[in-house]
Amino acid sequence: MARRFADRLPAEAAEEIVLTGSASSGVADELSDLELLLVPHQLAPLADCARMLEAAGLEDVTTWTPPGADSWWCGGSFQRVRIEAIWWPTAKVEARLDGILTAEIVDHARARTAEALANGLALRTAGGLAAWQERLAVYPLALAEAVIEDAAEAWGGDPPETMLTILRPGDRLALTEWLLADAERVLRIVHALNRAWEPGWKRLPQRVAALPLKPERLAERVEEVLLEPDGRRALRLSAELAADTVALAPATPCVVRARHWLPALVEVLR
Repeated sequence: MARRFADRLPAEAAEEIVLTGSASSGVADELSDLELLLVPHQLAPLADCARMLEAAGLEDVTTWTPPGADSWWCGGSFQRVRIEAIWWPTAKVEARLDGILTAEIVDHARARTAEALANGLALRTAGGLAAWQERLAVYPLALAEAVIEDAAEAWGGDPPETMLTILRPGDRLALTEWLLADAERVLRIVHALNRAWEPGWKRLPQRVAALPLKPERLAERVEEVLLEPDGRRALRLSAELAADTVALAPATPCVVRARHWLPALVEVLR
């Protein structure tokens, strides 16, 4: 379906059209949409991009872009299948990969571009995707170290007792924010330890099943933390999972601090 739609797009739409997301990584189901990355050498105006999609058969096209953006997002349906089309110029893709591979970019929101391209399937190509995938064939050790340090930084500093402030009645939002961030920190470290590109966090059990180095029952424990109704117990379960994760990591400064701070937090919460 993705190839059929891509074949309808004119040559000027993009030199590279890449199928990304769950459909390219083998975890799609009946609820999944098709995610396309369209990479032209130069980005056409958003209205022109939308018209090309409509001419190719995309119905009910919607668009979105923040002011001053250098990329476009378009969505719609093609033969009753939802398609999301992201338009990035070649220079943006190259700059993003440069930033990731040199460890200048470590945050999850931007770093996950690497996984999307590494597992992408070419629907149209002038050789760009193969070149990007060749660059992504090895996850740099320096990047793994930088990601682990960045993720572990939050676990320490103030005394563990200060975490009790997010357990006040009526502060569940603050607690939930911490638990979500903790889960992402754990997952970022685990992927870095395995030198594996970070995916999105949907279908987590399938995503982490093949990773050899990880805490026991990783996906199940993340789910338990987020579903636990008792806030104090949820925070303790989260700290225990984080402690098991940093125990696997190399002894960088933030990791060493976290190895002391997290068990202390667990004791405070017992």
